[in-house]
Amino acid sequence: MAQNDFATITRDGLWNNNPALVQILGLCPLLAVTNSTVNGIGLGLATMMTLVVTNGLVSIIRNWVTPEIRIPVFVLVIACVVTVIELGMNAYFHELYNVLGIFIALIVTNCNIIARAEAFASRNPLLPSLLDGFMMGTGFLLVLVALGALREMIGFGTLFANAHLMFGEGARDLTLHLGEYKGMLLAVLPPGAFIGLGLLIALKNAIDRSRRERKAAPVVAAAPEPHAA
Repeated sequence: MAQNDFATITRDGLWNNNPALVQILGLCPLLAVTNSTVNGIGLGLATMMTLVVTNGLVSIIRNWVTPEIRIPVFVLVIACVVTVIELGMNAYFHELYNVLGIFIALIVTNCNIIARAEAFASRNPLLPSLLDGFMMGTGFLLVLVALGALREMIGFGTLFANAHLMFGEGARDLTLHLGEYKGMLLAVLPPGAFIGLGLLIALKNAIDRSRRERKAAPVVAAAPEPHAA
C-alpha cells in the first residue's frame, strides 16, 4: 500500500486509523472538553487546523532538517502554529476561548500531531501531507462532536447549547431541548467521558466486524432451473 495513495489516506484518517477510536491518541483534551457539542466543534477545528498547517510546514522543511534535531524542530513548529491559533481564537471567539481554557494551549502536547509530523509529513511531499493532516484532523473532529453531542444530550437534555459561542449571536436559537428530560450528571463528569468514548469504540468495532463477516460469507450459487419434460 503506497503511503501517498489519497484514497488510503482518506480512509485511514476518517475510519481505519482514526486518531481517537483506533490510535487512542489525544485523550486528555478529548475527554476533558467534550461535555457539549459546541466545545467539541471548537477544539476539534483548532486541532484540525494545527494538524494541516504543521504537516504542511514539516513536509516543506523536511529536507533541511537533520535527523538529530528533527523532534525539537517539529515541536517548535507545532508550538508556533498553536500559538497563532490560540491568539486567533482569543481575538475572534473570546467566549469560547475562555470556556476551552488551557486545553487550546495543550494542543502542543497532543501525541497525534507530533506522530503525524514524524511518521508521515517528514517522509512525504506537501500535498499528501496536507491531506493526511486534514483527514486525521477531520476524523478527530468528528469523534469530538459525536462524543460531545452524546454527553450533552444525556447529561443536560439539550443539543447545540451555547452555539452562539461558535457561530455568533444568530445561533442562540439553535439549542434543541429533549422534551422534559433534565439530564443525568454522570454523563458530563469524567466517568461519563470514558463511558461515552468506550461506547463509540465498541460501535466502530462492531461495524468493522459486521463488514468483515459479510465479506467472508460464502456466495451461495443459484439452483439450476428444472428442465422441461
